[in-house]
Amino acid sequence: MKRIDLNCDMGESFGAWNMGQDARVMPWISSANIACGMHAGDPATIQRTVALAVQHGVAIGAHVSLPDLQGFGRRTMAISAADLHALVLYQIGALAGFARAAGTRLRHVKAHGALYHQTASDAALAQAFAQAVCDFDMQLAVVAQHGSAVLDATQALGLRGLCEAFADRGYGGDGKLLPRGATGALLDTAQAAAQALGIAAQGVVVAHGGARLAIVADTLCMHGDRDDAAALAQTLHSALATANISVQAETP
Repeated sequence: MKRIDLNCDMGESFGAWNMGQDARVMPWISSANIACGMHAGDPATIQRTVALAVQHGVAIGAHVSLPDLQGFGRRTMAISAADLHALVLYQIGALAGFARAAGTRLRHVKAHGALYHQTASDAALAQAFAQAVCDFDMQLAVVAQHGSAVLDATQALGLRGLCEAFADRGYGGDGKLLPRGATGALLDTAQAAAQALGIAAQGVVVAHGGARLAIVADTLCMHGDRDDAAALAQTLHSALATANISVQAETP
């Protein structure tokens, strides 16, 4: 039986502001990328989200970001490699503390938003990111898109890299995600299910415009900040199961 990890961004509420449908999404996924307080999340939210993941047997990862609550971590920032190393280490350490208190541990680290794209293309930032993960725990995996600079840095340090593809985001003919404001960038539930099946079963994604592209994926991402996140999670899980593809977290 084929298997694939299904990950989702979680724990993105903070203070009186609520984001996502975490309690309804968690039963259908295998890995949770939990916000660590920089783009979203606060201590109480992190604690609740970790407990929810433990309850459902979901692998926990640190979703680290640039310090940008106002922009939800989606704004590019100028940052030095040294500052990024400290920032990543700080966020991993915070989430790891909550995981340890809940009787579990972190499994992976993934950059969020603008940092995801900056570490994909900037070799110095990619190296700083991977080095921070390495310095904290060599057992942690780094999640990023195939061909990303951060995966190259990860593998050079002897860390495990997990190639990620997106179930609910459209791809351009160059194999990159379409900008969020572009036509075809955000897929509906049916489109996302079809794309997830193509990736998981055939290693193929149909780009906007119709081109069929080969894609490498150990894990599929869906976004938890969608209005239909819970329905999407259940639909993806069911579609994969119907195709005899098991939803399971990657293990070391």
